[in-house]
Amino acid sequence: MAAQAGQARTPGPTTLLSIGQVLARLTVEFPDLTPSKLRFLEERKLISPARTESGYRKFSPSDLDRLRFVLTMQREHYLPLKVIKGYLDDLDAGRQPELPRGTVSAPSMLSSERRLQRDALIREAGATPQLLNDAVSSSLIVAAEFYGDDVLAVLRSLVELQRSGIEPRHLRTFRAAAERELGLIENALMPVTRRNDASSRAKAVELAREIAGQLEIVRSSLIRSALGRLNQ
Repeated sequence: MAAQAGQARTPGPTTLLSIGQVLARLTVEFPDLTPSKLRFLEERKLISPARTESGYRKFSPSDLDRLRFVLTMQREHYLPLKVIKGYLDDLDAGRQPELPRGTVSAPSMLSSERRLQRDALIREAGATPQLLNDAVSSSLIVAAEFYGDDVLAVLRSLVELQRSGIEPRHLRTFRAAAERELGLIENALMPVTRRNDASSRAKAVELAREIAGQLEIVRSSLIRSALGRLNQ
């Protein structure tokens, strides 16, 4: 599927979709997708829809696959757009690049996120109801009617941490650190968010993802460096 996302279009009859039809197909999976975001991704040359004589954008099935790939890489891995574009450019050129660092195999990247109710979440994570309650009370997980794969991954990690004696209450500072990082991102985006138009809002969302990804790289490096000192 990853390769399909970057393959060049082949000539021949095909069904072309309007922006509205693309949104109808993808917004269930990607609720934050908007016309402005589509235009922004086109400006960044991540997608290249065809144009009618009147100038309307028309998307092919391969455009749809490519768009789904880009959105999934952003949502699940917080990769900067330039990294995603570089990967797709390599595919378009006929090369076989490795998936960007930190990603998993393409099939799982492009699968739809599940919606798990509380009991199913606990069962799949191998957790106890009390552990989930503790995670919610420690602000590590937000209570909801349905939970996605991201929450499932967090709860599975909490199960493993608990085996090492680390409880959710020990991780309350993680929430505070996340709020501080959010403050950094909001401050960095102020020049963009001051312009309250659809294009600027779409750009702010993409920049926020990119900044979050860079912060994650710094955080991971600091942790690896600290772990290295344990072996000295």
